Amino acid sequence: MSNTRIKTASAQPRRFALPVLVLLVAVLAGCSEQAPVDPEKTATLIQPEARVALNMDKPAEEEPADAGGPPNGETIYKKVCAACHASGVAGAPKEGDAAAWSDRIAQGLDAMVTSAINGKGAMPPRGGNPSLSDEEMRHAVVYLLNTAGGEFSAE
Repeated sequence: MSNTRIKTASAQPRRFALPVLVLLVAVLAGCSEQAPVDPEKTATLIQPEARVALNMDKPAEEEPADAGGPPNGETIYKKVCAACHASGVAGAPKEGDAAAWSDRIAQGLDAMVTSAINGKGAMPPRGGNPSLSDEEMRHAVVYLLNTAGGEFSAE
């Protein structure tokens, strides 16, 4: 005699009853009424963080550095050089850090201007702004060196 049980036909429906019941509940839950979408609230929630508005009717105001006078080293520094030298990005010596600039100050103004014009290390030529003239570069370098204790004149 064998020890195996003979499965009856009545055991088969009980095996599938629970999965069918779960599936039926899921289908009915999906058919329930959903809250309507408020288009105004949706538009508010997906607004961009910032907007750019261009006013093409007014001409741009001229800055003092562009007024035909001598270049302003501080203005040039803030527009071009501060992107790296204010925070020390990629090892750039920070503005006003006398220890970081002492060896560079010792090299002299002409060597530093040449280095700034040609680029050095991670710094691209002319600080990444090829439109800067040699004179503008000189004024920016003088400003930056003087904030760290240098006593140079761009004249």
